Amino acid sequence: MPRKTYHHGDLKNALIQAGIEILAEEGVSGLSLRKAARKAGVSHAAPYAHFADKQNLIAAIASDGHKKIFEQFEAIRARHADDPLRQFLIGAWAYMQFGLESPDHYKITFSGAIQDEHSHPEFLEYSQRNMQALRNIIERCRSAGVLSGEDVNSELQAVSIWGLLHGLVLLMIQGQLPSRLMQTTPAKDMLIAALQQFVRVPIHKKMLG
Repeated sequence: MPRKTYHHGDLKNALIQAGIEILAEEGVSGLSLRKAARKAGVSHAAPYAHFADKQNLIAAIASDGHKKIFEQFEAIRARHADDPLRQFLIGAWAYMQFGLESPDHYKITFSGAIQDEHSHPEFLEYSQRNMQALRNIIERCRSAGVLSGEDVNSELQAVSIWGLLHGLVLLMIQGQLPSRLMQTTPAKDMLIAALQQFVRVPIHKKMLG
């Protein structure tokens, strides 16, 4: 079988994508560096230039997912520096879009398949940055009076909001919502209904970008 080609210097990303596809099809037990190399179209030895073992590849996939989310948060914060509510709403929509557009990558990012998170500093860095970014947005929204929950610790509120978003995304990805709702209600409308529980002003679709 002819090997796939990849751009010079992009081997790591090619292996990450191959790993995502294998995990989606076969689960953690089905993943190996040899299989990732075969799917990426490179030699069996090539992955070891970037990954010492399977766990390192899984950590890189999850880290890449968190990094993509963080970069979105940062871009949104820069575009709407003076509008914390739009940061909150558009950030939530960007998070949901990542899950809906890249469901396999999303599920692996939050799978808990990394056996020792502390051995993977990049994963810890970006996952913690994302939580801190959410906390910062929440605190600015509360200061602006547009978000309820001033009597709740901001970290606890961040976890609660993230849990709501994460649960909604997973239900949509896995087709676990009522079929009629899935067929008649756009994802944006579902997100608005979820976030309106926290936001003190009416949310309109245009506010999500």
